[in-house]
Amino acid sequence: MPWLQSQIEDPNGHWVWFTNAVASTPLCCPSRATILTGQYDTRTHVRDNFSGSSLDDANTLPVWLHQAGYTTALVGKYLNNYPWGRAPFVPPGWDRWFAKENPNESTSYYNYDVVDDGYVRHYGATPSAYATDVLSGAANAFLEGAPTDRPWFLYFAPNAPHTPWIPAERYRGASAGASPPMPSLAQMNDVRVKPRYVTSLPPVTAAQREAFRRDDLLERAMLRSVDDAIRSMVDTISSRGELDRTVIVFLTDNGYEFGLHRLEGKRYPYEPSIGLPFAIRAPWSIARTDPTLVSNVDLASTISDLAHVPPELPQDGISLVPALDGRAVTARPGVWLDWGGDANVPAWSGVRTARFTFVRNADGTEELYRNADDPLQLRNLASDPRERDLLHRLERLTDSLAVPEVGG
Repeated sequence: MPWLQSQIEDPNGHWVWFTNAVASTPLCCPSRATILTGQYDTRTHVRDNFSGSSLDDANTLPVWLHQAGYTTALVGKYLNNYPWGRAPFVPPGWDRWFAKENPNESTSYYNYDVVDDGYVRHYGATPSAYATDVLSGAANAFLEGAPTDRPWFLYFAPNAPHTPWIPAERYRGASAGASPPMPSLAQMNDVRVKPRYVTSLPPVTAAQREAFRRDDLLERAMLRSVDDAIRSMVDTISSRGELDRTVIVFLTDNGYEFGLHRLEGKRYPYEPSIGLPFAIRAPWSIARTDPTLVSNVDLASTISDLAHVPPELPQDGISLVPALDGRAVTARPGVWLDWGGDANVPAWSGVRTARFTFVRNADGTEELYRNADDPLQLRNLASDPRERDLLHRLERLTDSLAVPEVGG
């Protein structure tokens, strides 16, 4: 994303880049529900990609903002499998609704339907129908027409760079010949300290590693269109004369494993899956990197704080507004990590602190990693007698942060 990168690296660009950011549950639907509520997945009851309809959409961030006088818009992906077999509908709190339906991955970028304020519009397979560009156009249309006498809130959520790896036509060769940073084959296959669901996987081959490299490059090419979209939106905000009173938040809902630990995809407690790019531009902020531990669970608290709107749900996250002012945020012991489990990836939970990652797996095995010294998480310290006190502290911290699921 060359344009966004240039803005974040600009010493006068007002971007605060949070280098220690994680998703509490690294999967699309649970993460998006967490972003909209400021609550962990056990509170939202959205624990996998099939339970989006369990979210209480009458009590979410856009509802709070709308009630406070904001004009609100969602452009892009809402929650997986929306509208869940129902007639197309607009959830409470949204004044503008341009939500892409996602029945399966084959409709991610072409031949898809969009619920446009309750009406279904179909987009075909022509280059102009490339989903990221269509969503960019809808977002800019909202910004151009947003009332000037009241605040607005835009939630822009393209599918990109989600699989399948299909860049826009203009960017098909954008990453040709590049070599993304990837672990070696030996590192990918070093699973000696992992739980059985990982160690039982077949080793990654050289051909598979090359395929991961190609996929990584295609993913990067897809992000060029997202970069174009962000640049266009920022230009539109600037042309309205509102850039000096607009806060922009950039993050994704989860990361992705390209072969490390023999894994592909998400739902895993390891850094490629839980790690997030996370940056906030506030007009008054001094551009810098900030090592504060932050999470997707902090978004609702932060935006509510910026808007002076009290959240109407108990918050599992914290406000990051002090960091935008150059001050320390409320001290937190860690971010709870949680996955409820499925047929392929058994349940796990744990905690991510500023320095350590602790994981308790469904089979009873535990994992402990020192983040700075072992960025690939190849050295499990859980069985090291020298780390016994630390292990017990993180076990207790995990139990204290855990939010049991109540009701359904």
